[in-house]
Amino acid sequence: MSEKKNWMPRWFYQLASPRWSYNIMGKLLPGFAICAALLLIGGTIWALMFAPEDYQQGNSFRIIYIHVPSAILAQSCYMLMAVAGAIGLIWKMKVADMVAKSCAPIGASIAVLALATGAIWGKPTWGSWWVWDARLTSMLILLFLYLGVIALHSAIENEATAAQSSAVLSLVGLVNIPIIKYSVEWWNTLHQPATFTLTERPAMPAEMWVPLLVMVIGFYCMFAVSLMMRTRNEILYRERRASWVRELLEKQ
Repeated sequence: MSEKKNWMPRWFYQLASPRWSYNIMGKLLPGFAICAALLLIGGTIWALMFAPEDYQQGNSFRIIYIHVPSAILAQSCYMLMAVAGAIGLIWKMKVADMVAKSCAPIGASIAVLALATGAIWGKPTWGSWWVWDARLTSMLILLFLYLGVIALHSAIENEATAAQSSAVLSLVGLVNIPIIKYSVEWWNTLHQPATFTLTERPAMPAEMWVPLLVMVIGFYCMFAVSLMMRTRNEILYRERRASWVRELLEKQ
């Protein structure tokens, strides 16, 4: 009987190796760090100095160059955390559990940034720092989900049990992502519709949305740098008794 072909790519199984993952992240880090710095610095200068004022909101609209990327990234980070948690549950990959654990504090910080910049934008626009709008409330729930995952990792001493529990919570919390995305369409909300969509051209002129796109990509590169750094530290901590970690520390 012929052997059944494995449909999973080779790199997927290589990721199961903490040493291989640590090394490949180390090689990727400099490139992502340079891209993040160039994109964020260039995008910020472009957004603040060269993008035109909004005809209704004036210069206060420029907060979108921080708010929109952070709001998008907070949701993407959560989805990555849930996917990594699912991989850890199904394939028992330790590195996937480490990635999921590393996502939580980064995602929580980005969610706080999204909520804070949204409040700063909402004060001159709506006349209030906070309203129980569907989009705002679902984003706040996203932050609580992140904090719940962090709390589970802190409360449960056994790493495997903590990873499984947090993965289940992450997967259950995925239901909140479409609520965030479609809240402005499903309910009457003060929040404006999505700035970017895959099916329609942006309503704003290119002079405004191009620097916003640059900032979004820059935020993703910054997230990749933060995630790889935290995951590498987590790998070193969990594999501290492995011979390759001791050799690495001795060289340093």
